[in-house]
Amino acid sequence: MAQIPVTIITGFLGSGKTTLLNNILSEEHGRKLAVIVNEIGQIGIDNQLIVNTDEEILEMTNGCICCTVREDLLVALKKLLKSKQEGKTDFEGVLIETTGLANPGPIISTFFLDPTIQQAFYIDGVVTVVDGYHIQKHMEKGIEAKEQMAFADIILLNKVDLMNEEKQRELTVEIQSVNPTSRIIPCVNSHVDVEELLNIHTFTTKDKLGIYQHEERSSHLEGVTAFVIREERPLDLAKLNAWMTAVVEELGEYLYRYKGILSIQGMEERVVFQGVHALFAGQVDRKWRDDEPRVTEIVFIGKGLNKEWFVEHMKDCIGE
Repeated sequence: MAQIPVTIITGFLGSGKTTLLNNILSEEHGRKLAVIVNEIGQIGIDNQLIVNTDEEILEMTNGCICCTVREDLLVALKKLLKSKQEGKTDFEGVLIETTGLANPGPIISTFFLDPTIQQAFYIDGVVTVVDGYHIQKHMEKGIEAKEQMAFADIILLNKVDLMNEEKQRELTVEIQSVNPTSRIIPCVNSHVDVEELLNIHTFTTKDKLGIYQHEERSSHLEGVTAFVIREERPLDLAKLNAWMTAVVEELGEYLYRYKGILSIQGMEERVVFQGVHALFAGQVDRKWRDDEPRVTEIVFIGKGLNKEWFVEHMKDCIGE
């Protein structure tokens, strides 16, 4: 059986995450998706949308299914997998809702640490729903809202009908200062084409590293920072691996997402580099083209990170 893509949906309390899930479960988008939520009762599914119930798995009229997480995410995933293997349910992708205060990092890590899950599923992307009208208040209350944006591959800027164009531009700059690699999609009532959220393959090969224009702001004690490091000289792979191993041992809990394209000494191919907290890996990609510069480019996103320290120490990874 081919690996099943998984999309993680996160968002601060009141952002519109629940509305997004209800839209997915009710609209005729032509995809058979399994949606895992913490408690089905919390998202108020209309009983008229349910055509069949099997314990904690509900089948919807549009072909989707909904499953609760009452014990552990691994339990829910393995329950869905077993149901699919036995032919009881059929789905082509999984969407996981996190709680409103959740850091998505541990959920992502689940798919790298359990052999059964790693073989059956892969992370396609992380989607964060942002309440554009209240985001400033959410960020003032604590770090969770910024953390959720930091992990995102796609950010749904919700409730844009409640703001003018200037405010929307300001929020876009603010969001991209937290995460310069995320794609921002404005929306109202969490209405967005499901196709926009799927098949983005964030943890696999990309032709280029998408870095949007952003402002690197000074770090605050409780702030999430993002910066880009570029190096034109080829890196020594062994030195880089040893350095990153030491970095994640020391700073793993503060490193939310980091990704890049590496130019490695003695290799004609690019290396695509990805990491979440203390888990990181690289994979050999296509060959460098003759018309493109062989430049290492890495984005680091985390809490209280010092760009100058990273720049200085990565110099020790340059090949001889």
